[in-house]
Amino acid sequence: MPTSGHQIFTYRNHAFLKLLAFRMQMVLAYQIMAVVVGWHIYEITHDTLALGLVGLAEVVTYFSCALFAGHAVDHYYSRRKFGALAAVMLCLNAFTLTALSVGWIGGNASLWIYSSIAFTGIARAFIAPSYTTLFAIILPREEYARASSIGSAVLQTGLVVGPAVGGLLVGFASKTAAYSVATLLCLGALLAMTSLKVKEPPAVESAPVFTSIREGLRFVFNHQIVLGAMSLDMFAVLFGGAVAMLPAFIQDVYHYGPEGLGILRAAPAVGAIITSVALARHPINLHAGRWLLGAVAGFGFCIIGFAVTTLFWVAAALLLLSGICDGISVVLRTTMLQLATPDHMRGRVSAISGIFIGSSNELGAFESGLAARLMGLVPSVIFGGVMTLAVVGITAKLAPKLRELELHQLH
Repeated sequence: MPTSGHQIFTYRNHAFLKLLAFRMQMVLAYQIMAVVVGWHIYEITHDTLALGLVGLAEVVTYFSCALFAGHAVDHYYSRRKFGALAAVMLCLNAFTLTALSVGWIGGNASLWIYSSIAFTGIARAFIAPSYTTLFAIILPREEYARASSIGSAVLQTGLVVGPAVGGLLVGFASKTAAYSVATLLCLGALLAMTSLKVKEPPAVESAPVFTSIREGLRFVFNHQIVLGAMSLDMFAVLFGGAVAMLPAFIQDVYHYGPEGLGILRAAPAVGAIITSVALARHPINLHAGRWLLGAVAGFGFCIIGFAVTTLFWVAAALLLLSGICDGISVVLRTTMLQLATPDHMRGRVSAISGIFIGSSNELGAFESGLAARLMGLVPSVIFGGVMTLAVVGITAKLAPKLRELELHQLH
């Protein structure tokens, strides 16, 4: 693993650039499919609960596989092969959706969509552990904070471009074109991962799988900073995420087409990119815990504001501000987890983090759909924002080590 400061800087590290290319293309493909699938299923059903079920279909398989994927990445030699496997699986999923939209696959379209999304959950289980372990192999610890900001900027760029491209392709071309582009992006991610040249450390002695998983869980639940950071984001996204309901807001409140959906889906990520670029140049070191708590609280206020406005561009501005807050949260949480996690447990801790945080997007989508059915669209989103603020207060009270954290304490 490189250790020289001037050998690195991350912009010039070819291995890191290929890893970022893998991440970017996987995010783009996933986000394009997410936007188009949401539009596709709402077009068929006109039911907010059906939108929520898209998230549930993915999270069930993700939950089932994530811990085993983390164990495999920690205990088997080639992390690159697991990343390549994820790219192949996502590619097959995108191709299936392409075939469905063309009409090559008959039968119940909704059932095919839900099955395809469930398969995506299996692919996703391997993405984060592979990326996280390769990140730590390629980069020295002193570069983690800045490289996390760069990685976050790449991620958020994918979150901007993916929804915008997905919405524009559906609006000006077709669902088939959007799904086809996602298929090609998965092939690009596969090429980036298979061409990545990095010396991976020997595999550690493999413990029994359930013993290994228990070891990872014990580490997370006994580490107040790690557990607090994961829990904060999990519950904030679970209650505060309004993204799953955007097709309903677009069609029923703002009366825009799919291009409007692309704009609103992209707005939070635009804010997050601005934040990530700024933090890459000026990392937060002092009062990191308080910055994290404040950012999540700001996110909650933005979601409440979004829910009560009926103006499209005001809604877009509030979602952009929510992205700025979320960008601070993502960079700080990622840096904290990278610094606090021992090398031999990165796959498992990343998988657990994915269950806490990544899957909360899908569970949040289901919660949003169910709440919208029970309370109505706007009241359900207000409720989610209020609950996010409550989560911040509870976390600040129960996790004082996180509240008072300075990043230098983790070096």
